[in-house]
Amino acid sequence: MSSPSPSAAETPAERYPFHDSALPLDKRVDDLLSRLSPAERLSMLHQYAPAVPRLGIGAFRTGAEALHGVSWLGVATAFPQAVGLGASWDEELVREVAEATSTELRAFHHHRPAAIAPDRGPNSLQAWAPVLNLLRDPRWGRNEEGYSEDPVHTARLGEAFCRGLAGDDPTYLRAAPVLKHFLAYNNEDDRCTTSSGLRPRVLHEYDLAAFKPAIASGAATGVMAAYNLVNGRPCHVSPLLETELRRWAAPTGRQLFVVSDAEAPSNLVDPEHYFDDHAESHAAALKAGIDSFTDHGEDSETVIGRLREALERGLIDQADIDLAVRRQFELRFRMGEFDPELDPYAHIGTEVVDSAPHRALARRAAAASTVLLKNTGLLPLTDPTKKIAVIGPHGDALFEDWYSGTLPYAVTVADGLRARLAPAGGELTVHEGIDRILLRAASTGEPLNGTAFDLGDWGLGVLTLRAADNGRFLSVKEDGSLVADQAVVKSWDVHETFRLVDATDAAGGGTGGAAAGGTGSATEDGTDRGAVLPGGAVLLQSVLTGRYAAADADGTLRVTAEDAAGAERFTRELLRDGRAEAVAAAAAADLAVVVLGNHPLIHGRETEDRRGLALPPAQEDLLKEVAAVRPDTALIVMSSYPYAVDWADEHLPAVLWTSHGGQETGHALADVLFGDADPAGRLPQTWYRGDDELPHPLDYDIIQAGWTYQYHRAAPRYPFGHGLSYGAFRYGELEVDSATVGQDGSIRAALTVSNTGTRPGTEVVQLYVRPLEARYQAPRRKLADFRKITLAPGQSRRLVFDLPAAAHLAHWDVATGAFTVDPGRYQLLAAASAEDVRATVQVTVEGPAPAPRTVLGRRTAAADFDAHRGIALVDATRETGDAVTPAGSDAGSEAGSEAELLFSTVELTGAREVSAEVALEGALEDAAAGAELEFTADGQVLATLTVPPTGGRYAWTTVTATLSDPPRGVHDLRVTLRGPLRLAAFTVA
Repeated sequence: MSSPSPSAAETPAERYPFHDSALPLDKRVDDLLSRLSPAERLSMLHQYAPAVPRLGIGAFRTGAEALHGVSWLGVATAFPQAVGLGASWDEELVREVAEATSTELRAFHHHRPAAIAPDRGPNSLQAWAPVLNLLRDPRWGRNEEGYSEDPVHTARLGEAFCRGLAGDDPTYLRAAPVLKHFLAYNNEDDRCTTSSGLRPRVLHEYDLAAFKPAIASGAATGVMAAYNLVNGRPCHVSPLLETELRRWAAPTGRQLFVVSDAEAPSNLVDPEHYFDDHAESHAAALKAGIDSFTDHGEDSETVIGRLREALERGLIDQADIDLAVRRQFELRFRMGEFDPELDPYAHIGTEVVDSAPHRALARRAAAASTVLLKNTGLLPLTDPTKKIAVIGPHGDALFEDWYSGTLPYAVTVADGLRARLAPAGGELTVHEGIDRILLRAASTGEPLNGTAFDLGDWGLGVLTLRAADNGRFLSVKEDGSLVADQAVVKSWDVHETFRLVDATDAAGGGTGGAAAGGTGSATEDGTDRGAVLPGGAVLLQSVLTGRYAAADADGTLRVTAEDAAGAERFTRELLRDGRAEAVAAAAAADLAVVVLGNHPLIHGRETEDRRGLALPPAQEDLLKEVAAVRPDTALIVMSSYPYAVDWADEHLPAVLWTSHGGQETGHALADVLFGDADPAGRLPQTWYRGDDELPHPLDYDIIQAGWTYQYHRAAPRYPFGHGLSYGAFRYGELEVDSATVGQDGSIRAALTVSNTGTRPGTEVVQLYVRPLEARYQAPRRKLADFRKITLAPGQSRRLVFDLPAAAHLAHWDVATGAFTVDPGRYQLLAAASAEDVRATVQVTVEGPAPAPRTVLGRRTAAADFDAHRGIALVDATRETGDAVTPAGSDAGSEAGSEAELLFSTVELTGAREVSAEVALEGALEDAAAGAELEFTADGQVLATLTVPPTGGRYAWTTVTATLSDPPRGVHDLRVTLRGPLRLAAFTVA
């Protein structure tokens, strides 16, 4: 099944040194680069790099999606979503999934033409995966793409996925993993213009920590920059690309190939308005470290033209271009493009795609990522002769997300249980619990599209209409016509979602939606409107366009009306009361399995964050009514993210969670429900309670906002790391080799874990650390290590953990700008979750006590605070540096805005004068009033500095004042900012 690499152009008559595989890689790249003309080198900077036939160089494209299976290229094995793989807590399993994915990617590369632009190179072997963005906020629309809210957990699984993609050959890559998305990307709403504020501690302890191990170990070959800004600067021109990422990669001896996200280079001008023109912005991105521009689709000339203009204007030089092209060709050599006869992966054929081993792996991965959240004895099921009712919109359906491959087949929960029950004579009934209605047009009396529709209610008034005659979803076409022709809801712009708007409300200016048949529906605020009387007139509104269905002159219905006045009125006829039928089925069964959750393309997806954590009211109501008639009800939440399932946890005997788990979901869940597989998953993020008020989505300061298990104080519904087994585990005493350790030493901790139950079980033993006398705002606890083990009944295992103090007990010291291990007492906690601690031990770190903070004669960056109130972190210049301003100042807030910075334990003896680096944009009359800095110590005002307009946000000046009655000794220093000024740093003299 092998074939030559399709990326190779015709072989040149002359062989060049770069063809010589015996030469060192850097020499081969040097030779190849020297043979390209300046124009040819420039052309390589676009996503679609052209062929150079005279040298035998084929066309090349960056990027293939491979998050949980090969995506967008056709049918391929579909594994659980990344958040599901994160729930496995299993590095070896994640590596196997990545290996299978890269093997299939090789098959598409070698044997299948590219679906998009087949003349622009073969399907890429550069895999844009894994996603290492941390799941800080469970409302993030792309929550399913990340592994975890914890950096240690994310980093370990991410590195495992990278190694699975890359393969084990020391010279050649099976695929080239690219980490997404750098950096601090965890919101979708206005993602291209919002800024993630990262104070230094959050930057180093949290966000960078997830990316560093895969890069420093050489497991990752590249990084994709994120759409958002960090501290007011777009990620595509971040100095961190060089100062952090490439610094980490340097010891590996490999170049890091950095790509842009789609259209992000153009965003630098519009909508971000960070640069005045595209030549300037593209030049800045190239100099910052972007090597390949994914922009304007297949139109290379627009991007290359901008870079050519930048070169002509002297904004970049040939060396900048050559460096980026060098990085690209190093990667292409490593992927075997120029050595097809030596490439150990060139033989891979199409038979690997959806192969039997990959199907088995998909089933094992889906089972391993299933989390048993609650169980009071209902599970595992033991009698396959019983009658089971599978209920809910997810009971007999599987959904693809945006980065899923095309499912080769779909084993639903109903399919899996049916296969398990049938041989034993058990009985299965299946009910979605949704209504079937007719929408009859008032103008003609005819049903919409001549058929009935099954009404999917996804909450917030958003509905899907699935035609009863062909099982396909109603879709709005470009001309507004309504056609039921979509087998799945999966497109960038979702054309298949609607609202049924009460005509009376609409006439009065309301926009509330209502489902038919007395089931009710959610309004915009997520509350239940209650039933609208059957037969009441409704309007059909497209969620995508906001327009309403209206009749053309010939009576054809199209979604063209801009307002309710011109809309067609429909009456609803209830043909099937889905909830009533589901409840009746549950009452007649021995057990109900209710499967609820989200649709990955509706409410929470790329470009759209969720508004809350509640299940759609229609789903919650269905669950309650089923449980009322059948107390033996197990809830399966199948979702891309956590839900607030407070009622279910309080009233049901069993609750499980699985991500959208791919083609083998049903078999895997049947395995878990019947105990053929232990529910081996553990939560990769906190599940909050419904009444727990979460921080603002754009507050990235996990420390002060209280994000994640590390800092959140309220008791969660289910904590990070939670999950139950069918086994029962006893933790022995946690022991350490020494009760004391030096600041650069290491701790060896050990404990014995035993399965005291009657069934085999899988446990994830989690080791957390916390300081007991921290001088900084420390995490409640922080994951240091974990082990996943499977034990037979009565079996025990001794686990040993080696914890270097510098890796696990350190915090980022803002006073010194480095990681520091403070002396003092620390606690190690062995736990079954972040809140289920089973054993603890204390250790003491010995060493000199940290000195008070020194500010005399030293420039202190404003961002290096210990605590803050009312600030925003912004860019000091377009190229580098951070500054602080009162929150809202850059959004046009009034000059009276105020913010405060705290610098703890500052030595002020000898202080006489303070100077501050400030900037203030605007004219004197509208910006200067009230713009000032105030320095205080323990309530005493030391100095007040008036800040004059400087002419721009990057126009910095220094203002100075003598300290009034300066105190001696160590004090907490507070700096108050009043007005829309920017503070970069201050110096005390």
